[in-house]
Amino acid sequence: MMETLPVGRFQFKRLVAAFLSSYRTLFILLWIVAFGSVFIWQRKIIGAGISVSVKTGLSRPMPKMRPLAFNLTDFGGVGDGKTLNTAAFERAVLAISKLGKRGGGGQLNVPPGKWLTAPFNLTSHMTLFLAEDAEILGIQDEKQWPLMPPLPSYGYGREHHGPRYGSLIHGQNLKDVVITGDNGTINGQGQSWWKKFRQKLLNHTRGPLMQIMWSSDIVIANITLRDSPFWTFHPYDCKNVTVRNITILAPVREAPNTDGIDPDSCEDVVIEDCYISVGDDAIAIKSGWDQYGIAYARPSRNILIRNLIVRSMVSAGISIGSEMSGGVSDVTIENLLVWSSRRAVRIKTATGRGGYVRHITYRNITFDNVRVGIVIKTDYNEHPDDDFDPKALPIVKDISFTGIHGQGVRVPVRIHGSEDIPIRNVTFRDMSVGLTYKKKHIFQCAFIQGRVIGTIFPAPCENLDRYNEEGQLVKRSTAQNITDIDYDI
Repeated sequence: MMETLPVGRFQFKRLVAAFLSSYRTLFILLWIVAFGSVFIWQRKIIGAGISVSVKTGLSRPMPKMRPLAFNLTDFGGVGDGKTLNTAAFERAVLAISKLGKRGGGGQLNVPPGKWLTAPFNLTSHMTLFLAEDAEILGIQDEKQWPLMPPLPSYGYGREHHGPRYGSLIHGQNLKDVVITGDNGTINGQGQSWWKKFRQKLLNHTRGPLMQIMWSSDIVIANITLRDSPFWTFHPYDCKNVTVRNITILAPVREAPNTDGIDPDSCEDVVIEDCYISVGDDAIAIKSGWDQYGIAYARPSRNILIRNLIVRSMVSAGISIGSEMSGGVSDVTIENLLVWSSRRAVRIKTATGRGGYVRHITYRNITFDNVRVGIVIKTDYNEHPDDDFDPKALPIVKDISFTGIHGQGVRVPVRIHGSEDIPIRNVTFRDMSVGLTYKKKHIFQCAFIQGRVIGTIFPAPCENLDRYNEEGQLVKRSTAQNITDIDYDI
C-alpha cells in the first residue's frame, strides 16, 4: 500500500491549545483529519500510487530566506526527470560555500519539476528550498552512490561489514543548514533498493535519504520525504536539530528499514507537527551499537517529540533503541496519535548494549487499532559481531506514562525486564485503553518495579505498587520479579 501526502497541514499547535483538556475530543478530531485526508489522497492517485497535484495557476514565488538566492537552473539544472543534475547541485553548493558567513550565507531554490540526481553534499549557512511541485529524485543506480566508512559508533555497516552507501543528501561538520520549501518532495526512489536488499544483491549497507553528521543548528521543515532506500532522515552526533511540519512516507509493508527519523547520539532535538507512515519505526532514537557505541560515548538527550500522527505496521510508532549503547535520556513524547500499527511506543535493548535509558516521559498518547501499546523489551539480541561484552548491561529506569488512551488494542502493556536487566521506577497514571482481546493478563510484566497512581484500565500487573489519586500508598507490591509475559496473545 502506497501513502501520499495529506491535503493541508494538521496545525497541531492550535489543536493542542484548544483541545488538550479533553483527550477524547482530540482523538476524534485527529482521527477525522487523518482518515479524511486518506480519502482525499486516494482521489489523487493514478496507477500504482503516483500522486498528481491539483494545479491552481502559477506557482507561488519562493521566499528569500537568505540575503543571496540562486536557482538550480542557474547552474544548468534541468527538471525533466531524466537529466542528471548532480553537477548542477554541486556547482550551486560550491557557490554558496564561497559565501561563508558573509552576509548570512545563501539559498538554493529548486523550482517546480523533477530533478534527478546522484548524492550530493550540503554546506554551512545554506538553505535548500523546494518549491511547490518540485521533486528531487534519487538515482536508482547504486554505482553512483558513494561509499563511506562505517559509523564509528556502529563498528560495521548496519547490514554488511565494511563500507556503507552514503545518503542522497549529505552533510558533515556543518552549521546553520535549513532544508525547507512549499511542501516540495525529496524522493529516494527506494523501490529498487528494497528489491535488491530482499534478493541479497547488495554488498554494502543501504544509504539514508538524508544524513547530517557532526553538525549543529539544523532545521528540516515544510517538505515531504518519501521512499528512502534505508532510514529516511538520520541526524548523527548533531546538536540543536529541529524537524517541523514535514510528511514522511513509504509503503507500510515491503519497504524494509525505512525508519522516518532516527536521531542518533544527538542532543537538543525537537520533532513536532509531523505525519509519518513508513515501513519500520516512525521515529527511533539511537546512540550506538554495543562495544562501539560504548566506546564512542555520545548519548542522545534532551529530545522533545510532540504533535505527531504516526503509523508503522511492521515495527513501532516511536522507539528508543535498540542501538542505545551511548545512552538515551531526558526524552519527552507528547500529543501522539499512533494508528493501525503493530506497536505504539517501544524501548528495546539487550545484554551487551551497556548504556542507559532513563528520564523518559510519555504524555497524552492515543492508540487506535494497535496490536501492542507499550513495549519495553530487554532481549533484543542483535549484535554487530561476537565481541560484545555480555557483562555490559543496560540500565532502564525513570519512565512515566500519563494520559494513555485509545481503542482497538490487543495488548496494552508488555514490559519484559529480566533478572539481569530489571526495569525500575515506572509510573502509570490516567490510562484507559479499549481492548479487542478479552483475556486475563493482557497488562504483562516481568522484573519491573514501579507504581500506578489512581485507577487505570485495564487492571495493572501485580508487580506495581498502588497509590491513590492523592499520591498515598494503598498497596505495596511483593511480586516485582514475577513473569507474566505471553507473546502468543
